Amino acid sequence: MKKTVVMAVAIAVFILGCSSKEVALKTYMLNVPPVSKVTATRYGAKTIKVSFPQTLKEKISTKMYYSYSLNEQGVYLNSQWSNNLAKLLQGTFISTLTQSKVFRTVLPYASTATEDYRLESTIFDFSHHVRGTDSYAIVSIQFSLINTDTGRLIKSKRFSYKELTTTTDAKGYVEASTKALARLNKALVVWVSR
Repeated sequence: MKKTVVMAVAIAVFILGCSSKEVALKTYMLNVPPVSKVTATRYGAKTIKVSFPQTLKEKISTKMYYSYSLNEQGVYLNSQWSNNLAKLLQGTFISTLTQSKVFRTVLPYASTATEDYRLESTIFDFSHHVRGTDSYAIVSIQFSLINTDTGRLIKSKRFSYKELTTTTDAKGYVEASTKALARLNKALVVWVSR
């Protein structure tokens, strides 16, 4: 009798465990709107390579980060980027510079072709901040333009943007990040073309 009860309980627990639904993992891409073509630039006949972005904080991965204070940080468990964030950003910067026509040719850093310039970037922050009732995406990236013939730094600038989210979940964060990144891309084109 005891064995039958234990067996029935074990089967019930197994069935309940199998029937519970897990939340599906949502994957998000960075779909930034295109930028306008630059009509005149001193780099029009030059080639540039876009380096893989580096970070000073957390490891770059597919994880989506949020924070409730300067000392607390977490990751969304059921949401992630479609690829490593640095690869997504590098692809976005390559696409933006290619569309803008600031340079004759824009290449990924892994290319074996020679280049005239290199664009390096450092991610200071790319995360969702929730502070009390405020919720916003922060995108803060520093760019450095380097002459590869001389190794000389031509110029460097940090771009930081804060966009309010419509919701406090990953979807709201992605939408706000996309808006912030669109602003950054326009500013990058203006800055690099001067």
